[in-house]
Parts: sequence; structure tokens; C-alpha cells
Amino acid sequence: MSGPQCCENPPTLDPSCGAGHVEQLCGLNTYIVGSQDSKLAILLLSDIFGYEAPNFRKIADKVAAAGFYVVVPDYFNGDTFVLDNPERPLMVWMKDHGTDKGFEDTKPIIQALKSKGISKIGAAGFCWGAKVATELAKCELIQAAVMLHPAFVTLDDIKGVKVPTAVLAAENDHLTPLELVKQFEEELAAKPEVDGFVKIYPKTSHGWTTRYKAEDEAAAMEAHSDMIQWVVKYVK
Repeated sequence: MSGPQCCENPPTLDPSCGAGHVEQLCGLNTYIVGSQDSKLAILLLSDIFGYEAPNFRKIADKVAAAGFYVVVPDYFNGDTFVLDNPERPLMVWMKDHGTDKGFEDTKPIIQALKSKGISKIGAAGFCWGAKVATELAKCELIQAAVMLHPAFVTLDDIKGVKVPTAVLAAENDHLTPLELVKQFEEELAAKPEVDGFVKIYPKTSHGWTTRYKAEDEAAAMEAHSDMIQWVVKYVK
């Protein structure tokens, strides 16, 4: 994740955006949207720019409209990556915000959701968040996982997933290049006990589903639709 692709076109954060609200959940500020009566939850795990990105909250609102209770934690406690901070380049920032910590922070959230009567939980992770979603899929803490332009995810991770897993990949991605995506696809195809899906979106680059430019918007909307179809299939 040291390449510039994961930092391109950073969003202007807006804590008031979205149709939902922010509340504390297991010690983390969390954007919540969707019916309180739903027994089906989706965790959205952000990229390095965090849970106040307007496009990211629009995605959460879309998932909620499909009938889910959507939970978007602020894993970075307000300390999102700042592109123009020369004193804290990405790999320095990452030392404080490892995906391993994100995974540990998610465990009590899942327990809290279950205690509310949630019966099924899916997770969709973007870039940084895709690795967290993968770890949840390896431990069967969720019913389905979606990884969108993943970072840090290895072939061994894919070998370890135990729930239906979709990989939505960019054609031009320095972090997860096509050769690796093809290996993911082969590994998922070799696991008859786990449903898998891999799709590569032409002419897209890492981060396009949340930080899309005008020319990428159609592909971003397609990926959002594919993500929702996957969680509807396996979490509903």
C-alpha cells in the first residue's frame, strides 16, 4: 500500500453527510443507517480516508436501501490519512492503524450486533478494509465477504476464507495487480465448499469505487450494484 494509487483523488470529509446518524458502538464512533428492525447487518470497512467520506456514506445508504442495517465504524478514531502531511507519510500512518487492529476492533462490534438480535452479518471492505473483511471471512465471523480493490490481501488469505467471498478488482492496480487477482480467482474456483466470485472492471484504478472521477462513475455504480447483489444473495 506504499504506492500513490491508494492516495489518489482524496475525498473532502464531511461528518454530516449521509442519511444515517453517528453513535458510539464498542468505543468507536460509527455511522449507522438502515432499519433498526432489520435482522441482517452489513459492516462497511473503509479505505484509509475513513468513514466521513461522502461517497463512502452514499454507498452505506445504498446498502441500507437494500434492506440491511449498515454499520460503518471509524476505525481510525478521527485520525484518517492526510495526503499533504509530509511528516506522516502513509507507511508511518499505517503503523498506528494496522489492519490487525481493525480486525480486533471488529470482534466486539459483531458481538454487539448479535446481542441486538442480528441473525446474519456480511462485510464489505475497501482497500484497507478489504484485509479486515478477509480476516473475518477466515474466522467465519460473518456470512459473506466482499473485497473491493483490496490491499494487503494475499493468496494465503484467499486460501483461508470459509464463507462466500467476492473480489471486485481494478484493471490497473499496483497494490493488487491482475496476476494476483487471477490467482485469487483460481484459488476460489478450487474451493467447492466456498462460493467465490471475481470480477475485473476495465479501465479502472485502485480506489475507484469510493474515489471515482466522472469517467469512472459508471464502473463504480456497477461495482456497488455487484456488491449489493452478493450480500443480498448470501446474507438475506
